[in-house]
Parts: sequence; structure tokens; C-alpha cells
Amino acid sequence: MVISIIGLLAGLGLPAINGAIQAGKKAEVASMAESIKTAVNAFYAEYSQYPTNSSGITYTNTSSEFLGLMTTTTNTNGGNYRGIAFLEVPPKFTNASGIVTPNGFSTNKTNTFFVLIDTGGLGFVNPKSFSNTLTNSNVPSSVAVWVVDPKDAKKAVGTFK
Repeated sequence: MVISIIGLLAGLGLPAINGAIQAGKKAEVASMAESIKTAVNAFYAEYSQYPTNSSGITYTNTSSEFLGLMTTTTNTNGGNYRGIAFLEVPPKFTNASGIVTPNGFSTNKTNTFFVLIDTGGLGFVNPKSFSNTLTNSNVPSSVAVWVVDPKDAKKAVGTFK
């Protein structure tokens, strides 16, 4: 009887533990997105322009080139000629693609973050026009950083809800 009760309680507790682990991963990814947003805004405050790639195009994701520009003091490409490290990224958020979601966040293993910057001075960004699966539009921010929620492709995990 006692063993049956223990087995029943363990069976009921496992889904709750799995849900808590997923919620923790989402919070961790949202925190990384906020750090990236803060770094992009700090870059703008320092140089009066947003970070650009080697072709002079504003970044739309956290590629390896973006990672190098924002995290090292030796990479002076893309406008970071003072060599300022604007962002510190834990190793589990990096791979050859750049800044990515950690293993286990989604079934795709790792995805780079989307970055949307209001370069036109409109006072908002429109993630829906960038990733039409999202329901978010006209987010009042100069910078938005997110990944698509692995449980619901219409929602984002990042600097806006």
C-alpha cells in the first residue's frame, strides 16, 4: 500500500517538475534577450549608431559576427572602433552560429535570437512584419530581441510578450 502511494505521488510530480524546468529555460532565454537588447542600446549610446555587419547592414539576428562585435575588445569591425565589450555571454548560449538558445530549449536544439531595431526613428518596432507567425505588432521600443516560443509559434520569448 505504501509503495503504491509513493508511486502515485511520484507519477503526479514528474509533469510538474518538467513544467518547472521549461519555465526556467524560458526565463533564462528571456533574460539573455534582455541582455542583448541592453548591449545594443549601450552600443547606440556609445557610438550614436546601431551595430552593423561588415556590409553596413543593421543586424537582424545574433550571428557569429554580431557575437564577435558585441563581446570582444579586439574586434573593431562594424563600428566598434573603441573595442568595447558590450555583452558577456555564457558559453551555453554560444556556438559557431553566434548567440543561440541553450540546448533543451526547443526541439531544434539551438536557434539564434532575432534582433529588430527601429532605425527609422518611429518609436516602435513591428516583429510581425519580420516574423509573420508572431501576433505581436508595433512594440513600443527601439530594439526588440526574441526567439519563437517552442510551444507556440505565435508567441515570442524575449523583450516583449
